[in-house]
Amino acid sequence: MSVLDDILATNRPRPLLGDGAMGTELFARGLTAGDPPEMWNVDMPDVITGVHAGYIDAGSDVILTNSFGGTAFRLKLHRLEDRVVELNTRAAEVARVAADAALRPVLVAGSV
Repeated sequence: MSVLDDILATNRPRPLLGDGAMGTELFARGLTAGDPPEMWNVDMPDVITGVHAGYIDAGSDVILTNSFGGTAFRLKLHRLEDRVVELNTRAAEVARVAADAALRPVLVAGSV
């Protein structure tokens, strides 16, 4: 059974919930306009995990990776186009840390 199957199989008194705005949360934690938030997966993974954990604590069943701008086209703006795989993989790993620490099943989905 998959994590999604586990979540949907529970006797749910509420709808399936997703997380909120990663970018907004990162700006509140010091991300500067124009900086690539995907680098925080490498440079500040504890902050990213904390954002994910906050959404999980608030009831999210699905969290999205910090990879919204993780394309070669977007990362090229920061000369990071050669790190697409690394940054997206790290985004999934960091989100998985928060999901695995949860006391219930939480699905990690890629943000694109």
